[in-house]
Formats: sequence, C-alpha cells, structure tokens
Amino acid sequence: MDPLRTAQRIEGVTYAVRDVVLMARQAAEAGRKMIYLNIGDPCQFDFRTPEHVTEAIVKALRDGHTGYSASEGIPDALEAIREDAEQRKGIRAVQDVLIGNGASEPIELLLTALAEAGEKVLIPQPGYPLYPAVLAKLGILGVPYNLDEENAWQPDPEDIERLVDDKTRAIVLINPNNPTGSVAGRETLEAVLEIAARHDLLIISDEIYDQMILDPIEQVATGSLRDDIPIATFGGLSKVWLGPGLRIGWSILSGPAKVIDPLKEGMGRLARARLCASHPVQHAVRVALEGPKDHIEEANAKLRRRRDLLVEHFSRMPGWSLVPPQGSFYAFPRFDFAMEDTTLVKEMILEHGVVLVHGSGFGQKEGTRHVRIVFLPEEDLLHKACESLASYSAGRA
Repeated sequence: MDPLRTAQRIEGVTYAVRDVVLMARQAAEAGRKMIYLNIGDPCQFDFRTPEHVTEAIVKALRDGHTGYSASEGIPDALEAIREDAEQRKGIRAVQDVLIGNGASEPIELLLTALAEAGEKVLIPQPGYPLYPAVLAKLGILGVPYNLDEENAWQPDPEDIERLVDDKTRAIVLINPNNPTGSVAGRETLEAVLEIAARHDLLIISDEIYDQMILDPIEQVATGSLRDDIPIATFGGLSKVWLGPGLRIGWSILSGPAKVIDPLKEGMGRLARARLCASHPVQHAVRVALEGPKDHIEEANAKLRRRRDLLVEHFSRMPGWSLVPPQGSFYAFPRFDFAMEDTTLVKEMILEHGVVLVHGSGFGQKEGTRHVRIVFLPEEDLLHKACESLASYSAGRA
C-alpha cells in the first residue's frame, strides 16, 4: 500500500513557536539542561491561575455542568463578556459574542466564514503565526504589512493602504503585539480604521494581552474608537487570567448590525457544527471578568522587572538592539551580524540549551534578522540565558 497522500492545503502551515521544540527535545535527551524562552505559557513558570477562577471551574464540575452547552456559549458568560466589552473596554455597538476553544478557534471560525480562497487578509509583520497558518489552510492569501521598528513597532498605515486592493477583505491588528510586545497608539489605530472605512474592510483586533501593560501608557480597544465599521475583537482567559490550558476565548463583533449580521450568522453555523467549547470552564468567565484583579498587578510587576533585566542585558550586548516591549511578555531583539536567524536558534539550542524562536517564523522586514524571547522565566534563568547569548555572540558582531 502506498503512503497516504496529504492535502496540498497544509503545505503552507508552519508554527515556529512549537517547531523548535523538536530540536530542544533532542538537546534535552542528550543531557543538556534547557532554558525555555519559546512558549508563552505563564503556568510553566512562577505564575498561577487565580484561585477564584480555578474554584469556579471545580464548582461547575461538581454541579454537573459536564454536558454540552449552547454552541455559542452559556448565556451568563456571553453576557459577562458583553458587559466587560462595553463597560471596561468601551466597545460600542456590540452585535454578537461567541465563546470558543481559546481565542484561536473563534479567529479560525471568523476567517473561514469571511473570505474565499484567493481573497486577501492583511496581517502584521512581525505577527502571531496562527494567522498565516490558518489562512494558508483556507487558501486565503495572508498579505504582510510592516510594523515600523524605528517607530516602536507601530503599524505603518501607509504600508497598509498601499497593499489594499479589490480582493482585500480584512486587516488584522495584534495589540499588544506578539512577538514585539509593542502597543499601538490611538492615532495609529484611528489611521488604520480610516483605511478600513474607505475600503469597506473588516478590522480584526486581537487583544488577548490587553491588561498586560508594562508602562504607564494608554491601551485602546480598537472597537471603542468607531461604531460605523465592522470590528471583531478577540480575548480570553489564557494570558491575562493565566490559564492558557483552560482553552476559553471569545470573539466580540461590533459595528452596524446590517454589516455584521452575515458574518455573525456564518460564524454561528460553523460553531454549531463543532458543538461547543468546554462547558465547565465557561462558568469561570464571569468570575474572572468581575472578580479580584490582584493577580494582574502582581503579574505585571514581575514582568516589568524581567523586561527591564532583558533590556539592560541587550543594551550591553554588541551586535544586538532591542525596542523595549511595552505589553505582553515577548521581546523581539534584532542582531546585525552575518548569520541566518534559524542557524542562530539552532546553535543556541544545541550548544547552550537556550530555546529561542527565529524571527522569520513571525515575519520580519527583508534584510533584518531577529529572535523572539519570552521573558516569563524567573530573573536568574533570564540572566543565565542572556549571558549565554552574549557569550555566543562575542566575536560575531
């Protein structure tokens, strides 16, 4: 029997964050002690899901909420998300909320319902690799627009406008951004929204890190700026509430009802076909959104210290530069010596046991080379990792 033939649609599907794990496993099996700076999972380090969130899930299990829920989510959780969107985030004209398995599932449902194969969605470069992976699977063209490294990694509205054509359906914003940790300013967001308005485009605003802000700056919810264009906002429990394995996220559709309704119906049809997200975990949504927020301040304080440590190391490391991240827990330093980013990552893993991710896995401007660093680990581990990188880089700059 011949080997099974696989579909061509998966040829463009890659996920750099986890692809490096296979190499790291090889190094670990050879006996090297590893420092993992590749996965954005706070629970792998000294962060814990808040107790009141955990207890809500345990109570839901004990109360027998283990059957299917409504496909779009339980009413109490949907209402809590809507209230949070309107009251805290200031999003106007909310038309629909849908709960999924993490934020990644509603993102995929939306893209599936929105665009045909051969149509285009503009995605940030650098940006989260979920978007090009899903678009490749669907046969939708992910067209990268540049974030401006010289301007604190802000989206470049001129670059976005230049890329729009009659096949373009949507513009993706990731704010705060993964992998750069940048936070888009109000003026930049307003400029991008104006482009969407002129060209009848959907704005997809991924705001999963919206309360992980490390500097005294304004975090603006895109949907709060206009209610006359369609905007899809994504959030969830994985990052701010330190529960990536809980796999609960959501989409919020806002804007004119007559514009949003076809997308709302299309996403609903797809959601019904997959039954529902985890029923017991949905019972933690209101508890999370309305409960104590002490853990956010504590987590951000830790992350601020670790960000500052990273920035200090890179300020002293020849051949490297780093735009200080203002949100999330990612940094995207640039190196200027002659080496491919994939080679640097491979050698750091095999020779030093430090697991980074190559910048090309997130997209980067032609002629530049970066790596992504997750600064969730404790300070001593981050210090060791930076010392190893400095030692490796010595003489190459």
